[in-house]
Amino acid sequence: MINPNTARAMTESIGRCARAVAGPSTAIVAVSPSMGPESIESHYDEALAVPGVLAEVAAGERAGTDGYVIACFGDPGLDAARELAAGPVVGIAQAAMHAATLVGRGFSVVTTLSRTAGRAWDLAHRYGFAAACRGVHACDIPVLELDRPDGDAREVVTRLCAEALDADGSDAVVLGCAGMAPFCAEISARLGVPVVDGVTAATKLVESLICLGLRTSARGEYAPPPPKRYSGLLGDFTIPAPG
Repeated sequence: MINPNTARAMTESIGRCARAVAGPSTAIVAVSPSMGPESIESHYDEALAVPGVLAEVAAGERAGTDGYVIACFGDPGLDAARELAAGPVVGIAQAAMHAATLVGRGFSVVTTLSRTAGRAWDLAHRYGFAAACRGVHACDIPVLELDRPDGDAREVVTRLCAEALDADGSDAVVLGCAGMAPFCAEISARLGVPVVDGVTAATKLVESLICLGLRTSARGEYAPPPPKRYSGLLGDFTIPAPG
């Protein structure tokens, strides 16, 4: 379970949510990079988070990890991680949107900052869910304020979910940030509709792929990257020649 930002408290919260749904034979290891942004709220943040994500995938491969979840709604580094990993890699946005289409005809995304709404729409189009995505709504609460014990983020997000359902005529809600994962069950119970958290959805999806013996195809685009030297700060990312 890779939290692409460096906020350790959020990583621990994400790990707890994943463990709550994981099967008894699944070991969840929640990690965050040693380098990168403390939260991901811009294209700049997302771009600079990717090296840390790939470093964690490389470490996981050395440790024999079976599969990976990228726990940020922008799914940063997803394609590159799939080139590196022997097992399946799933992003929480892709997993949540898939799950939402299985329990309703249309879903609304409730995310953090307004500036990230375009990224959510980009992913909905890329993953083939643009027709099912009825709207993207931002609560404009910064990522690191979602879990403040003295804050009202849970109430704000719940209220926005209700408003999104009415405005969009949707049947389900997708929570557009891994930091919202602890809110999921309560919001669903209060609103009486499926509310999908990508952390837990991706956890179960990776488990299912592993049980089915399915891994990312190594043919074509997701084949391992060719050997190549990287320079400067990226020297550790050099891909050595086989043997």
